[in-house]
Amino acid sequence: MKGFSKEENSWMFYDWATSAYSIIISTAVFPLFYKASATSAGVSAANSTAYLGYTISFATFLLAVLSPILGTIADYQGYKKRFFTFFFGLGVAFTALLAVIPSDRWLLLLIFYTVAVIGSSGSNIFYDAFLVDVTTEDRMDRVSARGFGLGYIGSTIPFIISIAIIMLAQNKTIPISTTTASQISFIITAIWWGLFAIPMFKNVYQRYYIEREPNPIVNSFKRLGKTLKEIRKYRALFLFLLAYFLYIDGVDTIITMSTAYGTDLGINSTNLLIILFATQVVAAPFAILYGRLAKSFTGKKMLYVGITVYIIVCIYAYFLKTTLDFWILAMLVASSQGGIQALSRAYFAKLVPKQNANEFFGFYTIFGRFAAILGPLLVGATAQLTGSTSSGVFSLAILFVLGLIILSRVPEPESI
Repeated sequence: MKGFSKEENSWMFYDWATSAYSIIISTAVFPLFYKASATSAGVSAANSTAYLGYTISFATFLLAVLSPILGTIADYQGYKKRFFTFFFGLGVAFTALLAVIPSDRWLLLLIFYTVAVIGSSGSNIFYDAFLVDVTTEDRMDRVSARGFGLGYIGSTIPFIISIAIIMLAQNKTIPISTTTASQISFIITAIWWGLFAIPMFKNVYQRYYIEREPNPIVNSFKRLGKTLKEIRKYRALFLFLLAYFLYIDGVDTIITMSTAYGTDLGINSTNLLIILFATQVVAAPFAILYGRLAKSFTGKKMLYVGITVYIIVCIYAYFLKTTLDFWILAMLVASSQGGIQALSRAYFAKLVPKQNANEFFGFYTIFGRFAAILGPLLVGATAQLTGSTSSGVFSLAILFVLGLIILSRVPEPESI
């Protein structure tokens, strides 16, 4: 962590904190827990995967509608930390509450998961927007990428603990069921997330803001409307958001539905957890590498690399048959998922007016979240129509191709 300021380190450490949620709740343990719950209730594999996709779509739709409004209000002095704290608390609380839901109540699990998703994703809107407050423009690629790298490294610790407890329960080494072991992992996630978020609360402050004025909510809507009317003035921002909407759709869909996809292919839960752990380990140095290479080759060119890798992932997924194939696919994803997210966040932060960062990051979120609605819906609907998730994953390739084409038309930030 040498070479970074206290504010940069504290901001990056929140990636370390929230990473437990990303791997245990979004990607690994909860999807397996939910799939087992739905299966025991007689729900088919294809339908349970579809319902998970629809749930993610609903949560992200709600957040996508609210994010630009909340972001605009948060541009006022002092509001950014308040909104961040609210959504953070919501996410931590409902992550912990997942542990008390009976394992046979699969629908109730999805409802509580929806609120946890809103809390996690909502806090990330304001967390991302704090990037302009903690560092300078020339350091954004490196700081953002290092944050993702720390996230991947940090996620391995609670993940190892959770896997160990689940495997010990499976082998009857400890006197608890695998259901209880999974629920314990949800508690571990909430504690990890809450504990390591403390530096963010202590050391990160809103440096760029709009001075408070009477009727802040009414005036926020006016500012939002003015921005929408003048969006043509921000051509580079608009083009980037359009490209981002397309390629991040595929990235998020592959991340959030990879476990359900692996389960449908017949890969057992132990192998899936090991693969997901390896993915986190490999992703950490690659995320940092993307940040370093961006300094030499620009963030935009490294985004080209990441998108191209994902196109290969989509094509390869269509022919997936064995556990080895899934390993290869996972390692390809690991090589680029952190880099593409980190550099997208940094690239956008360079384009936005700093005093309106929350408002613009609200748009960043709305494009990203609406993209996250389309992907799971596409995969879910295709899975139900064809009985195969592979076709849905393959169809995501067109989104990456279109995103790549539009991104090529976005000027570099320094040329604007």
